[in-house]
Amino acid sequence: MTSAPDTAFAPLYDTLSQQADGPWRAAFNGMTLDTHFQPIYSFPHRRTIGHEALLRITDAEGRAVPPLHFFAGLQGFDQQLMGDRLARLLHLHNFVRQQDPDGWLFVNIHPAVFVHCAREPELLQLWSGVIERLGVPSRRMVFEVTEDVMALDADFEAAVASARTTGCLLALDDFGAGHSNFDRVWRVQPEIVKLDRSLLRRAVASPRIARVMTQMVSLLHECGALVLLEGVETRDEGLLALDADVDLVQGFAFGRPAPGLIGADQVSSEMEEVWARLGERHAEDRVAHTQRMTPYSVALKKALPALRQGQPLHQACAALLALPGVQLCYLLDEQGADTCPPVAPARPQLSQRDLRFEPLEHAGTARWARRPYFRRAVAELGQIQVTRPYLSLKGARMCVTMSTAFWSQAKMQVICVDLDGAVEEE
Repeated sequence: MTSAPDTAFAPLYDTLSQQADGPWRAAFNGMTLDTHFQPIYSFPHRRTIGHEALLRITDAEGRAVPPLHFFAGLQGFDQQLMGDRLARLLHLHNFVRQQDPDGWLFVNIHPAVFVHCAREPELLQLWSGVIERLGVPSRRMVFEVTEDVMALDADFEAAVASARTTGCLLALDDFGAGHSNFDRVWRVQPEIVKLDRSLLRRAVASPRIARVMTQMVSLLHECGALVLLEGVETRDEGLLALDADVDLVQGFAFGRPAPGLIGADQVSSEMEEVWARLGERHAEDRVAHTQRMTPYSVALKKALPALRQGQPLHQACAALLALPGVQLCYLLDEQGADTCPPVAPARPQLSQRDLRFEPLEHAGTARWARRPYFRRAVAELGQIQVTRPYLSLKGARMCVTMSTAFWSQAKMQVICVDLDGAVEEE
């Protein structure tokens, strides 16, 4: 048995033991504590960049005890503090013995213990000293703290400031579950945000939620955080994560928790399959997209000569308006304002209207210059642009917009066509 690096941790070392040059174990409150590590992969690097340490607990009869039940059974804060410290110390020893040269070690910290560090910052400093003395630089430690704690305790931000002094990284866990708030991310500025698996499940079931998740990842990147998606269990879920531009991934699809670490030089065959499937799917999507959009793009191109000659919008776009799925055609000037009233198909569309949004159907002097369909058309004159599905302000309907810019009588104009959002999702 090794001697304690610090007297504050001496009682914990009395509970630790190493089994014949193998893993370390701990005995606490009549239970046995072990460490398992789950690999965390970087999609761009296509290899492990770290591991999350997970507690495995068995009672005196050898039955598994969930960690949440274990901590819930601890009496008072002192017991919680000791149990939390012991778990991290156990994980650290099992990590060190395997001599990972540069990977991160992700460790959970009990919410009550973390918040308490705002009042006693020396607790984290003691832990930082233990880490350094065992040969692991603090910069390789990632503290995981659940995001909901921040909403419940005013000391959370002070605890974050205390954690920052150790040189460790901070991961905000379970983001996307419950009442997640981007304002908290702005204020805390975690290095890593872990998206909860519940968000992934919803995204798999709904293309709309999948798009929202992609935008969430993009916004978290703008907040200055890496994004880790946890709970990825299938290849399809891995593909969705990769397509959403998630940085890091963790889950059964890429590696189950085990006592040993996965070396950075061990290539995941499942990750290679996900990358290969992404390329195939993008090629399939391009073909399918072209097939869906071709009738509309052909009709739009045929309308352009008439529009250049000044023909009224409803006449120039008659063939376009006759196609199924067309909601509206409108013509914008170089400032993004309507040059004439928009035109809709002659067929009845009352079933598509939501009268609660009727005020939005009267555009009046509206300008659409900041809309992606206008800006992209202007930037690539003569090229047809197609947006992703979005909620239109011209009647509050889900749609995709096809647009192209052209010159007519020495003035630039942009013709736009709103199509049912389902056209792009078929």
